Amino acid sequence: MALLSELATEIVIPVCAVIGIAFSLLQWLLVSRVKLTPDRQAPTSANKNGYGDYLIEEEEGINDHNVVLKCAEIQSAISEGATSFLFTEYQYVGVFMIAFAILIFLFLGSVEGFSTKSQPCTYDQQKLCKPALATAIFSTASFLLGAVTSVLSGFLGMKIATYANARTTLEARKGVGKAFITAFRSGAVMGFLLAANGLLFLYIAINLFKLYYGDDWEGLFEAITGYGLGGSSMALFGRVGGGIYTKAADVGADLVGKVERNIPEDDPRNPAVIADNVGDNVGDIAGMGSDLFGSYAEASCAALVVASISSFGINHDFTAMCYPLLISSMGILVCLITTLFATDFFEIKAVKEIEPALKKQLIISTILMTVGIAIVSWVALPSSFTIYNFGTQKVVKNWELFLCVCVGLWAGLIIGFVTEYYTSNAYSPVQDVADSCRTGAATNVIFGLALGYKSVIIPIFAIAVSIFVSFSFAAMYGIAVAALGMLSTIATGLAIDAYGPISDNAGGIAEMAGMSHRIRERTDALDAAGNTTAAIGKGFAIGSAALVSLALFGAFVSRAAISTVDVLTPKVFIGLIVGAMLPYWFSAMTMKSVGSAALKMVEEVRRQFNTIPGIMEGLAKPDYATCVKISTDASIKEMIPPGALVMLTPLIVGTFFGVETLSGVLAGSLVSGVQIAISASNTGGAWDNAKKYIEAGASEHARSLGPKGSEPHKAAVIGDTIGDPLKDTSGPSLNILIKLMAVESLVFAPFFATHGGLLFKIF
Repeated sequence: MALLSELATEIVIPVCAVIGIAFSLLQWLLVSRVKLTPDRQAPTSANKNGYGDYLIEEEEGINDHNVVLKCAEIQSAISEGATSFLFTEYQYVGVFMIAFAILIFLFLGSVEGFSTKSQPCTYDQQKLCKPALATAIFSTASFLLGAVTSVLSGFLGMKIATYANARTTLEARKGVGKAFITAFRSGAVMGFLLAANGLLFLYIAINLFKLYYGDDWEGLFEAITGYGLGGSSMALFGRVGGGIYTKAADVGADLVGKVERNIPEDDPRNPAVIADNVGDNVGDIAGMGSDLFGSYAEASCAALVVASISSFGINHDFTAMCYPLLISSMGILVCLITTLFATDFFEIKAVKEIEPALKKQLIISTILMTVGIAIVSWVALPSSFTIYNFGTQKVVKNWELFLCVCVGLWAGLIIGFVTEYYTSNAYSPVQDVADSCRTGAATNVIFGLALGYKSVIIPIFAIAVSIFVSFSFAAMYGIAVAALGMLSTIATGLAIDAYGPISDNAGGIAEMAGMSHRIRERTDALDAAGNTTAAIGKGFAIGSAALVSLALFGAFVSRAAISTVDVLTPKVFIGLIVGAMLPYWFSAMTMKSVGSAALKMVEEVRRQFNTIPGIMEGLAKPDYATCVKISTDASIKEMIPPGALVMLTPLIVGTFFGVETLSGVLAGSLVSGVQIAISASNTGGAWDNAKKYIEAGASEHARSLGPKGSEPHKAAVIGDTIGDPLKDTSGPSLNILIKLMAVESLVFAPFFATHGGLLFKIF
């Protein structure tokens, strides 16, 4: 038996979740100490984190009230824009949610004709299990719970980010270290809230469902898979809708503002500037939050489903059953200690320390987590147990499972660092792309695409190695816990990730409030580091999506009672080739949406520049609201078709072509989706940072490429604009496509197994 008793497990998991929530509230409190109201008071003694000192314009020697008021005003405009967009989006998504919940209920209830009698279990015909109707009801409930949690995590993240952006700008007046701490703390609020909420809600759901299911764990954890489906389906709409919103505004603002009118990035004269800053919050923060929450929920669900039909579930060993949740609990504690390294143990004094500090976060959390996993594996697992492996039980030792989780954890770190190497302007790949701008935009595009394709190589090997190792040790369960290993440091990963858009917004606010050049330099430095960390976050999301999707695929194959998936049968092969096409179809939809929305935006921005007199002189205020409305309308309208493509494909394929073809589609979309996602994200990130590299002019080489407005710089801006939909719409949404199709197939597997394959049954 495991060292940790059942009672201890029941206590440890919720306690860790509550600690996570408490810690995030504490960080929120610390951020809120930066005041957005100008107040005159005697400078009190400043302690280390600088709460005591009031806002002094040290360089200029003035405490400009107007600047503070202006910042507060811009912040509330951004916050209102983001809130109203999310509310509009959630109304549409809410309708979809209810419709899909009814679908789940009807499909799963019809498996046994809505009968309320107990049925023989799927995996053990001797025992009686709860009826399919119960699975239908509880799957629907957990779907709704997952959806609500996902929406909540996105919304809270956005609220915190819009709360912190102006505060970061004001802190930048005291120095780069203070601004960094404010941005990072607010990122941490989101990271910990999300990790803790995800864990807590899942844990509560399991315990509530247990009241009905009792000893039927197989049915219980099958119903829990709806939680992952709910989380990811909301994430899809959040990611696609938010991505279209942010990029329509960004592309529109860049093309007219920078290229045609030669005004700086976040200039208040640009009508699309508020929409652009709102976009950072709804796309990169709300979308990213929902996305990683979805990965996290699905990895847990996949692990729990496989465990419920292994010795853990058969012997009703609750502690071992909760191994995935215990890893996540340990992750919260580890990330808590890691966060203190950035905010309290060391202080950042210079610009060049920002990126190393963020990278240290990843390394520290990974090293500490390795120890944490060892402890959890030692106390929670019996020394030897069996894992379900396609019809047979495979004997596994506890140290083997420890290695599975570690492989995932370290693969995540490797993917993160490779992504950083290819997207940070400190290394040669991005500098080569910047250099290619000498000969115009065409060479820039060629170099950027080549960089993206090349950056796929190492991450794919890392994923391949972790799949091989974890599958060899513990079959499908091994892959599921490897994915959880990659996501175990999610709180730190998200903190680093949310830090990017917050500092991006802070820079925008500084520019719009007309702050001095030196402050803008500081926020730019924060933002450049944030760009790279956002790419690292996307790398994590894609890597974990690949593992999660494979684990869900395994659970689906087990559940649908397919013993082997044979590539040589025509049924499966047509699935493979169509599945591999889906990511292209999906990317085409999302990119075209960004393009057409950006077109409307460009026309509107041009119209305002041409018809409102005095905009360029700064005498008249541009009409920001119209631009915000264009982005909102476009993204709501355009997010429906890509979403429908992903949500309907498994249903149509499973119902008409059956489970073999569906397993082909899942494998195909996984294999091609991962490649496109990594290359799209990294190409976009590299173009963006090549442009920033030229703008910053930090080295001799960068200065030779020109100041802003030179020919190479214009070529770089064009590359950046092409890269926008790649890195913020298509790329990040693809990892949701991969996971969502797999988890949806798993939830509907009982239906497909009994009623699926209509076309082949007719012929």
